[in-house]
Amino acid sequence: QVQLVDSGGGLVQAGGSLRLACATSGSIVGPFVMGWYRQAPGKQRDLVASITSGGYTNYADSVKGRFTIPRDTTKTTVYLQMNSLKPEDTAVYYCHLRLSGAEYWGQGTQVTVSS
Repeated sequence: QVQLVDSGGGLVQAGGSLRLACATSGSIVGPFVMGWYRQAPGKQRDLVASITSGGYTNYADSVKGRFTIPRDTTKTTVYLQMNSLKPEDTAVYYCHLRLSGAEYWGQGTQVTVSS
């Protein structure tokens, strides 16, 4: 059984940085895509960044140049390094995994950026 556990959210001032982590457990074998989504109150859940098992990355236009998605291949842990945070980055951030046609989600972690 694959499980994802998000952590690292919190309150930060605009211009600050946060690092989220997504720890995985269970058997992750074969091609996969891991990523981070976010959902602000009253809005849909949108993709922030993703990385494939081959190391290819994809970023939402709104975070390009500010966020990166490093991966620890030994632990199958994915991070979201968020720099130059803005109030509009405030949301619940969810880790996501697509593997063998199945999708898995973390429980979410709140990120609040104050102006």
